[in-house]
Amino acid sequence: MNKKLISTLVAVMAAIPCVASAQTVTLAEAVQMALNADPRIKEREALVESARGLLEEAQGNKGLIISANMFIGLAPAVQGGFYQYGASSGTQPRTDGPLPGGLSDWTSLQFAIIKPLYTFGKIASYSEAAKGNIDIARGDVRVRQSELIVKVKRAYFGYLTARDTRRLLEDIQGRLNEAMDRVNKNLNADNGESKQTDLYALQTANGMLGKYINQATAIEKISLDGLKLLTGVGMDSDLKVADDSLSPVPLPTGTLADFKIQAVADRPEMAQLEAGMRARRALIAAKKADMYPNLYAGVIGEANYASGRQMLNNPYVYDPFNNVGLTPIVGVKWDLAVDVVPAQIAQAQAQLEAVNYKAQYAQAGIPFEVAEAYNHLQADYKSQQLLAKGSTAGRRWMIAALADFNAGLEKADKVADALKSYALTQAEYLSTVNDYNMDVANLDQAIGDTKN
Repeated sequence: MNKKLISTLVAVMAAIPCVASAQTVTLAEAVQMALNADPRIKEREALVESARGLLEEAQGNKGLIISANMFIGLAPAVQGGFYQYGASSGTQPRTDGPLPGGLSDWTSLQFAIIKPLYTFGKIASYSEAAKGNIDIARGDVRVRQSELIVKVKRAYFGYLTARDTRRLLEDIQGRLNEAMDRVNKNLNADNGESKQTDLYALQTANGMLGKYINQATAIEKISLDGLKLLTGVGMDSDLKVADDSLSPVPLPTGTLADFKIQAVADRPEMAQLEAGMRARRALIAAKKADMYPNLYAGVIGEANYASGRQMLNNPYVYDPFNNVGLTPIVGVKWDLAVDVVPAQIAQAQAQLEAVNYKAQYAQAGIPFEVAEAYNHLQADYKSQQLLAKGSTAGRRWMIAALADFNAGLEKADKVADALKSYALTQAEYLSTVNDYNMDVANLDQAIGDTKN
């Protein structure tokens, strides 16, 4: 095979469009994809970093504080001494006006390097309040993750429920169509084995089946689109789920009392409330500390230079235009708004009381949420078990009725009743399994369990 032919084949292969294979995901993979793709979680994670920045800012106040100011301006130009006519000695000061020599450039620098020594707890209290804000922000991330997990499970299980329901109804519709074909043949042959009312009964059942198939198909598409949206794969992607059919998830182990205890310990809201109270208490302490001064040590200095002025070398006369100075210092600084600080303390105290009331409500409300989810779970768990048995019996009834009908031993209306009963029982079973699976998801959310 020559090189030209090889090049041609490569070009042809490259021109063939690639067909993207469908992406198949399990529930755990769908949850993880959604957690990675959700911008609202990333938004809350960014707020955690913002809260961490506030902590660093509060703690940074115990470090060096450097202030400096430098400018270039104009000053009077003066040559000669301090005495009349510019003499370097005498008894009469100069009186030759404010600008005897015109103007001079003036460069000035003032600087200070300060290290706080003691702040009466201001830095420690504001830092503790900032740590509480970090924990609150982290709780927001967990709350959003928990909500998103429930949404993914609702879409995932909803899709399986709708798909299995559609398959069920299509199977029954196929059996119904076979029965109608047999009735039509009997009527056309006029052999007396079927009546016109048999056809009407089957057609009535077929019409209802068609409606429910269309509804299940719509819900199937909507649920899959919702799953695509949540996982971030894009609405135009070909997404498939790994489960072949809907099945009940394992029953959570533990008593209602165990779940209530776990909820109080693990719910992010409870952790947020504890962090909120800790932050409010620290904020009250910080506001009270604002009423006290700050002790500090440092170095301050100054340098000035005016090229058009002669420097004064007199220790009793300060020359602001030509001088250099540097000194270590120890000081006390007190910034107190007498009427503002008490108001700020009152605000922080009121906010702490509000958080306390919220905590009281949560301590009562969260156990109720757990009990509500638990009782729904227990009811739907038992219901889906009973419906599974009923659905099995209904399928046997349907198969037996169809066999008797084909043998001429059963009427068409009885077949229609058997088909309808089986369809309703199996559809109700699938719906209850979906409800039960979501009950488990809701219980996990209620107790603060964010596992996939």
